[in-house]
Amino acid sequence: MASADELKHIGNGLFSTGQFDEAASTFTRAIQLAPENHVLYSNRSASYASLKRYQEALKDAEKTIELKQDWPKGYSRKGAALIGLRQFDEARDAFKQGLEIDPNNALLKKGLDDVERALLQRDHSDGIQGIQDIFSGDITGKMANNPKLRSYLAQPDLMAKIQAIQQDPACLNQHMQDPRIMNVMMGLMGLDMTAMSPSEAAAASGSSPNAMETDPAPPKAKSPEPEPVELSEDDLRKQEAVKEKDLGNACYKKRDFAQALEHYDKAWELDDTNVTVLTNKAAVLFEMGDYDACIAACEQAVDVGRSHRADYKLIAKAFARIGNAYSKKDDLDNAIKYYQKSLAEHRKPDVLSKLKELEKKKKELEKKAYFSPELSNEEREKGNALFKEEKYAEAIKHYTEAINRNDQDPRAYSNRAACFIKLMAFPDAHKDCEKCLELDPTFVKAYIRRAAIEFFKKEYTKCLETCQMAKNHDKDNRHSYEIDQQTIKCYQAMRSTQSDTPEAREEAMRRAASDPEVQQIMSDPVMHQILQQMQTDPQAVREHMKNPAVATKINKLINAGIIRTA
Repeated sequence: MASADELKHIGNGLFSTGQFDEAASTFTRAIQLAPENHVLYSNRSASYASLKRYQEALKDAEKTIELKQDWPKGYSRKGAALIGLRQFDEARDAFKQGLEIDPNNALLKKGLDDVERALLQRDHSDGIQGIQDIFSGDITGKMANNPKLRSYLAQPDLMAKIQAIQQDPACLNQHMQDPRIMNVMMGLMGLDMTAMSPSEAAAASGSSPNAMETDPAPPKAKSPEPEPVELSEDDLRKQEAVKEKDLGNACYKKRDFAQALEHYDKAWELDDTNVTVLTNKAAVLFEMGDYDACIAACEQAVDVGRSHRADYKLIAKAFARIGNAYSKKDDLDNAIKYYQKSLAEHRKPDVLSKLKELEKKKKELEKKAYFSPELSNEEREKGNALFKEEKYAEAIKHYTEAINRNDQDPRAYSNRAACFIKLMAFPDAHKDCEKCLELDPTFVKAYIRRAAIEFFKKEYTKCLETCQMAKNHDKDNRHSYEIDQQTIKCYQAMRSTQSDTPEAREEAMRRAASDPEVQQIMSDPVMHQILQQMQTDPQAVREHMKNPAVATKINKLINAGIIRTA
């Protein structure tokens, strides 16, 4: 009969070649011969963990610690088993206990790091939502970037199960008997499976699974791939559906749309829960110009996706595709509606850009459809009639409608500005005057109304400048009387604010001395000559004021108190 040590060596060899069940049985026989040997319980715990029999692995790890409380590997085994049971808080405590014994133990440190990451992942997810988060996004890309998961991409049965979990996280339990699902979950969560696989841990640390022993380490061998599990009829159908969908995708890329539709229809017959089949089919219909069928396929995708709790990004894609189809049909209202629905599910920059573009286009079309110079003139005439009746608020409504009908007619802006002035709404009046002059820089009435606004605001220098601009554009002198009246009013207001006391004159000179613009005017030889002429011939002022540049400077001096009006 073999001794306990011999059985231990046999068990180590079986474990290293991936024969975990046989290894556990061999360690059991060894334990029967040496029930106080803590190493045997540790090795059997590792075997059970590799078989995903975590409850038994935990029991053996606890027995290991009971027999050898100062042995760090016992706590490593316990932590690995607890991780398998998803008891992460307890696993963290186990690794910490081991590190109290051996603070520099690499396996314990790595195990603690892994469980801390698992706890963070758990804190960000709960139940089905957590599963949905784990299996969301580009699973294929994530697995391809993980060396330990990459080989699973070549196993269609596993990929079909993963896709089923993506579509309905609640079905996870029915697939958990497949140990590969747990490996994928742990890998996607960022956990390193070396903390639970003694043979891999040995490879990482450079020691055998039983590094505490003095026996020679067994030869290392690569663990075999997990054995294929028996697939249910439903799994087989979903696997075939994925194949058909992939064939459809290939045809779509080659623009063989008719053949692509056949494959997508077959895929849908095999698996009527896979939303991506419908959205891919909709893409083909869109390219074929069958926008109604595209919309119908996407609407079906939304309904199926909602009922199976599909990823919100898939729902968003279906809504966006509906928006694209309505946009092609020039149904801007529905296109905008579905783009908004898509953004409510998932905010994508390209969809947002399409929405803004359509909203702008809709506004332009509405404006173009509303444009009517004839109706604009009718509204403006109605406003004029109300203005004469001093019904200014009512007049503003008609002038505004006139602008909406034709926003390129400066007359409506000028007339509305007149109403705003009567209502003392000077900011709105000034804005309308500026818009009027932007459309027609020669519109004399707009200058006169702007001068009135500046007068009310006691901006006398600006008022005089605006009056001068009005005069310059009044080629036929139709508005000369109105302009002159505003100019006179401005001079009178300026004179009334001037005090003729010596103190006031002294104060005015002091302010002028600190004004760079006034000093520049006073140092101008031409202005100096004009001022001298004005003293000897007051009538010369009228001639000089015809020059806009000179008039501006004279008004500045008047406003500063340098020139006093009689």
